[in-house]
Parts: sequence; structure tokens; C-alpha cells
Amino acid sequence: MVIFTMLNESTLPPLIGQSVEFLASLDQVSKVANLNRPLLIIGERGTGKELMAARVHFLSGRWSEDYVTVNCAALSDSLLESELFGHEAGAFTGATKRHIGRFERADKGTLFLDEVASASMRVQEKILRIVEYGEFERVGGDKTLSCDVRLIGATNLDLQDQVKKGLFRADLLDRLAFEVVTLPPLRARWEDIPILAQHFAQNMVRELGGEQFTGFSMQAMQVLMQHNWPGNVRELKNVVERNTHHSSSKNNVDKVFVDEIKLDPFASPWRVQAPLKENTESAIPKQSAKLPEPQTGKPYIEQVLNFERALLRRAMEDQQQHCANAARSLGLSYDQMRHYLQKHKLLGKRKTNTG
Repeated sequence: MVIFTMLNESTLPPLIGQSVEFLASLDQVSKVANLNRPLLIIGERGTGKELMAARVHFLSGRWSEDYVTVNCAALSDSLLESELFGHEAGAFTGATKRHIGRFERADKGTLFLDEVASASMRVQEKILRIVEYGEFERVGGDKTLSCDVRLIGATNLDLQDQVKKGLFRADLLDRLAFEVVTLPPLRARWEDIPILAQHFAQNMVRELGGEQFTGFSMQAMQVLMQHNWPGNVRELKNVVERNTHHSSSKNNVDKVFVDEIKLDPFASPWRVQAPLKENTESAIPKQSAKLPEPQTGKPYIEQVLNFERALLRRAMEDQQQHCANAARSLGLSYDQMRHYLQKHKLLGKRKTNTG
């Protein structure tokens, strides 16, 4: 098992894991850390893109310089431009004094652009100029400034597809993609689930003032191992901490044992649900999709998959394409239902309704 704590950054959580996929990602970022070139980190939400970016900085020769971050999705286009490149006094209404942007603050260090795909084409053009020439102007200014910044971008989108759609500059992608690290989702590194769960539970027990976390029951661990974790490590952390807290209230807080896991915090017999839309077709009874009969001569796996697909279609039809209700009718969680619908490429055939 590898536990990597950021150098001189005690405020950042450690990277934990032992799976081949996780270790391969660590090895890849370690090899490119000292290269003075842009880097792209791609992965689903909750896979640890921010932590990997920080690892790159603190393993590089720039580790003693500033490590600056900005979430491009959290700011409007005009605010993002001002935040990245700064502005001069009087550049716009409310700009009463000069503002130093993130690129200037990160000079000689590293700038991490989270959700870089959210930047407008105008901002992308200015980023490209800095990547190519190291030059920019503050908003409202006419003086060309220089900076030396290692740029790391992160996104959960397919940037090549964004280029095809005209939403991302192809020339900027070419420059940022000197090296691309694609982080594996948690479902692809299942060996790490028990290790991460133990770590999060132990930290939660300490936060609650307890002395010892004694472990998970077999049933609880089975639930953790079988869940698809669409929210990845972030979702696992929330689930483990919530259930550890619940378990501490049921037994001695000094010795906490998690005997069951409840994945859905909204689960309740009185759960409020959105009413189904009324339409003229609802008065006409629909015949449920017919489930396939077993056939001799066909491979077993193929027949199981056909039956599973038909069962999903029938549940969705019976519940008027309401995913949450269909999941309950099959005894599945909403996330499990989405996983199976995606597996059989049925997601596009349903209405977006999570009630």
C-alpha cells in the first residue's frame, strides 16, 4: 500500500492506494513532475485530480515556489479573465485599484486550472499566449507582462470531443496535452476500497473524540465493495464518515464498529417524491415488455444479459420511464439502476427524473 503525503503541505489529504491502476497514475505523474511543460489531468469527479496536481508541483523543482489554484467553473467569463490575468484600476465599473492575477502570483511556480474546459474561447486564447510566449496584459492595461508558470489543467470532459464541438481550442489542447494523465475511477481500483474506507473511518473516529476504530462487518464491507461509486473517492469518504458517525452513536464512541452501511442518506419511508406527470396516455394501460424465455443452444451469458436488459426495459415502462421508481421496483438503489441502464446503453431512452 502506498500512502503519499504532500511535501510541506500538511493541509492536503494523503493519496492512498495499492491497486495497479492507482500506482500507475502515481508513477506517471512522478515521471513528468520535473518537466517544465504543461500537463492535463483527466478523470471523473471525485477521483483526486486536485491531489495529483499538487503532487506534481511538490515533486517538481518549483516546490518551494507558490502553488496557485483556480476553479474555472466557479467564475463568470469576465471574472475569470480578471482573476487569471489581473486588471488595472478603472478597467471596469468597480475596479478601484489594480488587481494582481493568478498567473502573476504563480510566477516561478505552478498554476492549477481546475475545470479548464469551462473557460471561454476568449480566455482560452489568452491562456494559449502565455503557454506559448509567457506574455499577457492585465484587463484594461496596455503593458505586456511576462511570467514563468508551470500550467496544470484538469477536467472531467473529453476535450477532443469539446474541440469537435467548437467549445475548446484545438491549438490550446495541443499545447496542454504534452502529457495527459487519466485517473482511474474507484470502480476500476476495487482493491483500494477497503484501505480507503478504513482510513476515512479512523479519521472520523478521531474527529468524534473516540480512541479506536475496530473495523467493518462483512455485510458492511460487502455493500462498499459492490457499490458502483459514481462519485468515486469523494462519495466513498462521505458514505464512510456518515455511517461511522451513526455507528458511534449506537455503541461506545471509544471503540467504533460499523456493522451496516446505508448508501442513500435520503432513504426514508416518508421520502418526498415528485409527482408523475399526467398525460392522456396514462389512461391507456400498456402491456409490459415480455421477458425472454430460456433457449437451448444459446450461450448462457448471452441469455442472462438479454434477460437483464428486458427486465430493465419492463421496469422502466411500468414506471413511466421514472428511473428512481423503477429502481425501487427492482430492489436497487438509484445509482445501481443508472449503472445497469448505462451498461445496456438504455440511459438515452429514459426521461431525466430522479425523484
